[in-house]
Amino acid sequence: MIQLFRRFFQSKLGIVITFAFLGIIAFAFASMDVANTGTFGGVAGGDRVAVIGDRRIDAADLAVNANSELDQMRAQNPTISMETFAAQGGVERVLQQMISRWSIAEFAETIGLRAGNRLIDSEIVSIPAFRGVSGEFDPEAFRMALSQRGLNEAAVREDLAMGLLARQVLVSAGYGARPPLSMAQRYAQLLGETRRGSIATLSAGAFAPAGNPSAAQLQQFYDANREDYIRPERRVLRYASFGQEAFGTQAVPTEQAVARRYQRDIASFQPSERRGFTQLVVPTQAAAQAVVAEVRGGLSLEASAQSKGLATATIAAVDQTALAGASSAAVAAAAFAAERGALATPAQGGLGWYVLRVDTVEREPGRTLAQARADIVRQLTDEQRRTALNEATARIEDEMAEGRSLAEVAEELGLTLQTTPPITAAGLIYGTANPAPAALAPIISLAFEMEEGEPQLAETVPGESFLIFDVGGVTPSATAPLAEIREDVTLGWRRDRGMAGAAAAAERIIARTAQGQTLAQAVAAEERELPAPQTLNMDRRTLAAQGQVPSPLMLFFSMAEGTAKRLPEEPSGRWFVVQLDEIETPELAANDPIVTGTLQQLASAAGEEYAEQLVKAIEGGLKVETNQAAVDGVIAQLTGAAN
Repeated sequence: MIQLFRRFFQSKLGIVITFAFLGIIAFAFASMDVANTGTFGGVAGGDRVAVIGDRRIDAADLAVNANSELDQMRAQNPTISMETFAAQGGVERVLQQMISRWSIAEFAETIGLRAGNRLIDSEIVSIPAFRGVSGEFDPEAFRMALSQRGLNEAAVREDLAMGLLARQVLVSAGYGARPPLSMAQRYAQLLGETRRGSIATLSAGAFAPAGNPSAAQLQQFYDANREDYIRPERRVLRYASFGQEAFGTQAVPTEQAVARRYQRDIASFQPSERRGFTQLVVPTQAAAQAVVAEVRGGLSLEASAQSKGLATATIAAVDQTALAGASSAAVAAAAFAAERGALATPAQGGLGWYVLRVDTVEREPGRTLAQARADIVRQLTDEQRRTALNEATARIEDEMAEGRSLAEVAEELGLTLQTTPPITAAGLIYGTANPAPAALAPIISLAFEMEEGEPQLAETVPGESFLIFDVGGVTPSATAPLAEIREDVTLGWRRDRGMAGAAAAAERIIARTAQGQTLAQAVAAEERELPAPQTLNMDRRTLAAQGQVPSPLMLFFSMAEGTAKRLPEEPSGRWFVVQLDEIETPELAANDPIVTGTLQQLASAAGEEYAEQLVKAIEGGLKVETNQAAVDGVIAQLTGAAN
């Protein structure tokens, strides 16, 4: 059953459900700013955005989850803004996840399932964020973590309970799913099928209008596609980097300080010896003596061990203290009394009786104060430097916290402040592919969390280099004004019109193929000059070997024989017309290994499908109401439209 749980939560549906049911925990503890609730666009935090049976989702809950989902996405795309996220339907998607999660919990309780306090407690103690320095659950760390993130224990426990209920409902729904053998046989045949046909490419450029749009046309297109012209947030940083030299030259350690350090560490300057060994451990003293006798008789220690079904171990060079800790004082004393190449007198240790052969001997002579002086001076100098740096940087941080400006700190240190052009959260100079100054790389993410005009100090290379900086200007993420991007919008309009023309041409071409023309003839009948269709003759194994499969080929391998279909590819500005002429499918026996493997894969997919259908059925069987006005209010506040 444990393996079933593991496999399910690694599946496509399981991953979706896992993320959905982590809710507050998974999202809030991956983010440091998820408690930004309050009032949303005139909709009070207590207003409901949705009702599922007896459960209600507040506007505040939706805002917390939406912010957290955005933080998760920023790990992959640092420049994504809330405005972009909302424009892509992100808030509604988060709400749907919450509705599904709460619907399953509501259903689970109606059929008598429970997630008791002890089960919830076991989940809480397993969360890393709630562990103390010992690695064990720490109640104080638990309370502090919740307080820092604006959460309360009741909300956390409720969310964990919903996740536990979901496991009980959904895992059992897909357990034991097994499709018929005939289905597996048919799917297995698809792996070896060969398809023949052709693909025609219609680019937007071939159908785009040559002239410019009217002012009304351009404005209409701009208004309909504002989300395509959202600029990322940009920030201007002022900074100066410096090292130890900014704090002056450190004094040379005195002879008295050198002598005191020598006396303190006198043990490290005494003569030392390290030895490497081959070790054999036997259970009794008699067995150890027998091994010694065999070795003295000419047998190697390794051969003696092998004859008894034992094995030797190699011990890298260690000192006597370390060896004593790993075995016993008696073993170490005997090992360090023997000559190189000889066997030490057997002695008893923690695992039995030890027989050691001395393989290597490394002796280090002691050093006098004069011989060690240079190393001690370097050590003391480094310590003085680190102390001076720590004291100076702590003082600077305190002064900044008390209101001292970046310019004042730079003047004191004799530094010249530099100002960046606007940069994005991705670390690029806005409007270019050029990176921000390399010195700023360690603090870019921090700079996009700071308030404007609040200086900070950062250690960029521990103990060596530092950076003082502040945010000199913030330009929020927003749709660019039409006047500033008229040329880009014009190109977008022309491309849009070209895509519409290519779509109409694709429709005409498909109509001609339906009347009996070949794809090549149907393309040639267009009044515009278009490239001839590409002939295809490919099997599924070749398709799978391509890695990322182009969308036209995906369509080609999902069509019915003797049909033609069209497909847009917006990113590249093209339409495709795909015609499938013939499918050749191999015959497979029911006991073929490919069929057996396919049956196992389909069983997993069937379980996921059952779980998906159960979620939909649960939602359909409950009274689910959504307050769109409240949802719009949350979106307005999150995107700044309510300000």
